[in-house]
Amino acid sequence: MLAAAAVTCAAVGTAVTGGAASATARAAAPATAVQATLAAAETNEWKNVRIDGGGFVPGIIFNQKEKNLVYARTDIGGAYRWDQAAKSWIPLLDWVGWDKWGYNGVVSLATDPVDPDRVYVAAGMYTNDWDPNKGAILRSADRGKTWKVTELPFKLGGNMPGRGMGERLAVDPNDNKILYLGAPEGNGLWRSTDSGATWAKVASFPNPGNYAQDPADPNGYLNHRPGVVWVTFDPASSSAGAATKKIYVGVADKENTVYSSSDAGATWTRVAGQPTGYIAHKGVLDHTSGTLYIATSDTGGPYDGGKGDVWKLDTKTGAWTRISPVPSDSPDAYYGYSGLTIDRQKPGTIMVATQISWWPDVVFFRSTDGGATWTRIWDWGAYPERTKRYTMDISSAPWLTFGTNPQPPEETPKLGWMTESLEIDPFDSDRMMYGTGATIYGTEDLTKWDDGGKITIKPMVRGLEETAVLDLISPPSGPPLVSALGDIAGFRHTDLGKVPAMMFTAPNFTSTTSLDYAETSPNIMVRAGNFTDADRPNDSHVAFSTDGGANWFQGTEPGGINEGGTVAAAADGSRFVWAPKGVAVHHSVGFGNSWTASTGIPTGAVVESDRVNARRFYGFSGGRFYASTDGGATFAATAATGLPAEGDVKFKAVPGREGHIWLAGTSGLFRSTDGGASFTKLSGVTSAVNVGFGKAAEGRSHQAVYTVATIAGVTGVFRSDDTGATWVRVNDDRHQYGNMGEALTGDPRIYGRVYLGTNGRGIVYADTGGGTTPPPDDTTAPSRPGTPAASAITSTGATLTWAASTDEVGVEGYDVYREAGATDVKAGSASATSFTLTGLTADTSYTYYVVARDAAGNASDPSDPVTFKTTAGGGNGEGGCAATYRIANSWPGGFQGEVTVKNTGTAAITSWTVKWTFPDGQKITQLWSGEHTQTGADVTVRNAGWNGRLNAGASTSFGFGASWTGANGVPATVTCTAG
Repeated sequence: MLAAAAVTCAAVGTAVTGGAASATARAAAPATAVQATLAAAETNEWKNVRIDGGGFVPGIIFNQKEKNLVYARTDIGGAYRWDQAAKSWIPLLDWVGWDKWGYNGVVSLATDPVDPDRVYVAAGMYTNDWDPNKGAILRSADRGKTWKVTELPFKLGGNMPGRGMGERLAVDPNDNKILYLGAPEGNGLWRSTDSGATWAKVASFPNPGNYAQDPADPNGYLNHRPGVVWVTFDPASSSAGAATKKIYVGVADKENTVYSSSDAGATWTRVAGQPTGYIAHKGVLDHTSGTLYIATSDTGGPYDGGKGDVWKLDTKTGAWTRISPVPSDSPDAYYGYSGLTIDRQKPGTIMVATQISWWPDVVFFRSTDGGATWTRIWDWGAYPERTKRYTMDISSAPWLTFGTNPQPPEETPKLGWMTESLEIDPFDSDRMMYGTGATIYGTEDLTKWDDGGKITIKPMVRGLEETAVLDLISPPSGPPLVSALGDIAGFRHTDLGKVPAMMFTAPNFTSTTSLDYAETSPNIMVRAGNFTDADRPNDSHVAFSTDGGANWFQGTEPGGINEGGTVAAAADGSRFVWAPKGVAVHHSVGFGNSWTASTGIPTGAVVESDRVNARRFYGFSGGRFYASTDGGATFAATAATGLPAEGDVKFKAVPGREGHIWLAGTSGLFRSTDGGASFTKLSGVTSAVNVGFGKAAEGRSHQAVYTVATIAGVTGVFRSDDTGATWVRVNDDRHQYGNMGEALTGDPRIYGRVYLGTNGRGIVYADTGGGTTPPPDDTTAPSRPGTPAASAITSTGATLTWAASTDEVGVEGYDVYREAGATDVKAGSASATSFTLTGLTADTSYTYYVVARDAAGNASDPSDPVTFKTTAGGGNGEGGCAATYRIANSWPGGFQGEVTVKNTGTAAITSWTVKWTFPDGQKITQLWSGEHTQTGADVTVRNAGWNGRLNAGASTSFGFGASWTGANGVPATVTCTAG
């Protein structure tokens, strides 16, 4: 920590119209022959993928001069201004880039009470070493359209403990050139006399605050000292144009929590007679009566608080009066207080919120007589019933129920939690807004409370997006986007402009860490995530869907898993590979009925799947790339070198191109066309955060490539239509979104559409490509491949190899064809110069040839053909099969079954059919790894397209979910017929 011992701080007057921009370039790996060229940037409109909220809103600030001028601050997602006409919030800090990402942590905001065009932000996310930058004051003279920046000599903690207290940044209502800032971590009180351009420490202020939640916290978080936490002016103590003389300041010190100055901040004294034992979270002055109200709690919040009081100070007499709705010494007291507000239209009307009442719900208290008497927003009826002075309408954001079904007296949706900011509109006694841990709620009929009626509370959060996005997928069919989010699991987005009805539940993950879908069967999806294991000891951290994410079911899991890690689905959905955090990589055939440890890949690796070959999976860890060709059972490190050895690494395989992989890391962007055996580094890309793919440009065969990266010295979001030969920036300096890019994908159905995940600003997207001139077309075809040679010939297969083609840009892959009369048949594609043929007929002659293609879709002349004959096979043994039925899991009214099919013959089989009759009327509700029909009690299951072929002695399995009533007997006979 840098202690603020200096008296003055020179201004760092950076002008920002969308922000200054690029992150510091990091060391690059040695460049190879691929050169990246940066084209002119596009201008695109960026929109929210609507979730509406999703995070903590610690501050709502109404301007005292202009009606409907309202701001909101968030702990990790920047600041917003209210648009009354649209009843929506406008983001103000999207210009913040990677170099200053901590500015999205807003610890305080002040709107000028003299000049409403001016607004100030105290920015900085962490006071420990998580945020590398110092804090800053951001100042705007046009309501947040453009900003100037003054760096401070200390850090600020917009996402640190105590962030709901305040406001610690305030503008003098008589001389608006004067601002005060309460600083954390022993840095005391600071003042500016030139509208925030320069700042100096107020040397005479006596107490920097000593409270910390846990002074011994070894993680450097709970030992944070919030310091000086609020500043309140008495405008009546001076006249317009002169510095306000009377100022009150709140300090996070349980014995000395309120100070004042009567000489415009020259000297300060501890306010006499003040209460002790608690911290004043809020200090609000009634300008009419001269009454100072404070709300106190025994902790700094926002997650906790068990005791506290509400007090008022008669500033004329110096008398303190405790006016707590429930005093701290009452046996009914189990919370402190925060969220303090007064009605400027009706002096003496005040409200306060509990800090914090998790069970059964937050309580708001309202007084119309200066705290002499109070009414509650809800009261106890005949336990567990509650009588309420409100109704809630969450139809605009129905997910706020969190999909729960609590037992009374708890209800869903909750009225709120972490309600540090509860604000009555100073111009409208009927409007109130308050922040919670998930949204902003509000009402426009507040005075009904006083008349015995019920107020209506609704979300007032549209436009404010505050989720941390951990993964995104955009499948080629089904919903256009599926998201993995921190804290609120994730959503299936069927309409980007509408709030989804519900987050992922059944099972519910607190945070979803990884998503994938089967490329050739995109209705099959998998997700992995986190939850508190002690609460759900029998639940799994992995879930599956066979209907595009509309419904999910659990799989089993290996032992010892506490966090989701990464998970990958085979291209056809037949199997999955899972790398839980801290646990060895495992694989499963089918939907997680059982898991087997994979070999050859380290714990902690990141895993992904090939998008063509269902048997190929990939992993990355510690600078090494790993590949599996047997469905994730075994991995082996490839010979690839020069990959990032440290830092976060993201990689993805290209849809439609077997073995094609792009990898992003701190040293750049890398590409492989041979299954990770080797990688080529793209020159000019000095650092990359993530990479993704979307629909190809017209006339192009390779998907558009998107990356968050630093290219030619510019950090941004880029698109390439020619496999990285040229790039166009698709965002601009006004749309940088802090530390964006943890999640990134294009849309496979809409060319130019890119989805971008942010850390606190939700999901944004843009439709790019409309104004970009594509690079010149490549019209030169690759050279003719060499004549294939056939080897490893058996009764059912063979391996073809050939000499490589050449191309001026690069060979993208090879297509293998079988001569079949008038119309030849494509056998498959390869990224390298070999291909394995399967499913051939014994003792039969075949002829094959190969065609090369490049990224532009140009095809070479076909190679000369090769003809060979398969062997006669292994005798006359017939193929047969047997099926074994078992109940894998059962619960009241439902169960999960598993059937194993084994080839019991001496020759391969190409299909199978399993039949049984349920003895107790059970009904299958969902089946995977097969296709089923059920007529009454009779069930028939046929193989899926990928698991019908079984060599002699080989086996596969399918699973199903079913319902039962009364009994759940096992079928007497299960038959299997081979084809």
